[in-house]
Amino acid sequence: MHDAVNLEQRALPTAIIVTEVFAHEAHVQRAALGMEALQPVVITHPLSTLTDEQIAGRAAEAAAQAQAIWLGKGRDKTK
Repeated sequence: MHDAVNLEQRALPTAIIVTEVFAHEAHVQRAALGMEALQPVVITHPLSTLTDEQIAGRAAEAAAQAQAIWLGKGRDKTK
């Protein structure tokens, strides 16, 4: 999260990827670091026990969200 905040402060759109189990912690961290506009990419949990095919599915799950963030379409501009 700290690296993402650092990149965002340099105007480099950053996509933090977390599983749904860690989404709350990501929101708490971004608030604590003063970067509430940083929107995490949230994918289905778990990751560590998956097959390569299942991991590819998680990557596909993250792709559209990450792309929207990188292109400035996933930003919460109200914060």
